[in-house]
Amino acid sequence: MDGNGSPRTAHGVSAAADRLRIALPDSARSYGQDSEWCVVEVGGTWQEFRFHDYDRIYEVEGLYERLFYDLLQCRSPGVLRKALGEELERAEVPPGELRVLDLGAGNGIMAHELAELGVEYVVGVDLLPEAAAAAERDRPDAYRDYHVLDVSALSAGEREVLHQHRPNALTCVAALGFGDIPPECFAVAFDLVEPDGWIVFTIKEDFLSEGDTSGFSRLISEAVDGGVLELAWTQRYPHRLATDGTPLQYTGVVGRKRAPLGG
Repeated sequence: MDGNGSPRTAHGVSAAADRLRIALPDSARSYGQDSEWCVVEVGGTWQEFRFHDYDRIYEVEGLYERLFYDLLQCRSPGVLRKALGEELERAEVPPGELRVLDLGAGNGIMAHELAELGVEYVVGVDLLPEAAAAAERDRPDAYRDYHVLDVSALSAGEREVLHQHRPNALTCVAALGFGDIPPECFAVAFDLVEPDGWIVFTIKEDFLSEGDTSGFSRLISEAVDGGVLELAWTQRYPHRLATDGTPLQYTGVVGRKRAPLGG
């Protein structure tokens, strides 16, 4: 993506992505975001992939970029990179001072965007070993360190390892909701960030509505109302296209941590 959040194939995997053959469902039929799927030619045979089968998707080099960024025009990392850059400039904070915990890091697309912004210290965290392997394959220099952890159930040793990085920023882009990163996991990561650190995330607008049952709407609204999270920038924007061509609307947030979520 460029500085305006325009979609492009992520650096370093374009050749592999260009070789892939992908077929999407008939655009006349709509699917819920957690049940979208496609078929991909892998090793000469066509295989079906659900979009939330990230472990399988990461194992196919270039598939994540080809599917979500080339075909479905995902914009979130570029949009949030641009917003964070503007807020850092407004606060007179050099990007090089950030030590970022990238939650739901995947294969490193957000780390790549942060590097273009001038951030030099990014630590990846993901539940999936396939994500860590994909990040090493696709962007081996993107992260200072990468941990395969369940952040909602950290051992004392795992918590200390993350504390040693002294994160003063948290990014969680295109990863919240749908059971991938539950509210309690986000809350633990939030509290690992140093006081007055930067909090950067995206979330589908449905999870911020009054009818939300995931717990995110209550978590975020209580954090803002209680002064725990001070909002610097919020914007509703099209995250990507659904398989029927309609835009999926997300809300992007850049803010500052003013107190722990844990009280």
